[in-house]
Amino acid sequence: MKITKKRVVLFLLFIFPLICFLILSTGKNNFTKLPVVTENVIDISAINASKTFKNNVSLVCFLGDNIELNKGGFFNLNEKIYKIFIDYKQFQIIAIYPKDKEVEVATLKKEISAFTNMANWNFLAAEQEEIKILFSSFKTNENLANLYTSKVFLIDKNGNLRGRTNDEDSTIDGKLFGYNMQSVAELNAKLKDDIKVLYYEYYAAFKHKNENKADRKEVGL
Repeated sequence: MKITKKRVVLFLLFIFPLICFLILSTGKNNFTKLPVVTENVIDISAINASKTFKNNVSLVCFLGDNIELNKGGFFNLNEKIYKIFIDYKQFQIIAIYPKDKEVEVATLKKEISAFTNMANWNFLAAEQEEIKILFSSFKTNENLANLYTSKVFLIDKNGNLRGRTNDEDSTIDGKLFGYNMQSVAELNAKLKDDIKVLYYEYYAAFKHKNENKADRKEVGL
């Protein structure tokens, strides 16, 4: 058969998209799941009984002793991540600070709220030892200097720390435990994408569960 320009155009317009659709539709788990880097971190309810990681997608940050010095990262997190995901179900930010920093936190909240609906921001006071114990349960390669780290951490609905195991910028075994709030590029290129992957993972699991229910109903089970 002679390959003509017309046949090539027809292939690109009709046949190729159909092949792509068939490939995509035949796999039920053909997407990449976001790796678990630490299982079963301490639940935030240990610090505040009214809050929990369970059944939520949580971003956790540690404000530290010098909130004024470090606040740029929290503004980045608010602008580049929070405002995008505020309407996603069960999405929350947990910001943990030492109990003697209430005045500084009130100022930070006021500054952020000037541009933002704060409904899913949760500022929780804790004792220094409580903060250290919670952070240590993440089992990261990060340091908590003066109760602060520039990294924000992604916790899934089961209380597991999610991240990356083949991060091209990581110098330790390719593992990425947290995302640098001081880097707009990292928030945009990594954290934003990883949150979307996690939500799609839940969507795919929900869809698969409903398909199984429908199949069981059809066969009378």
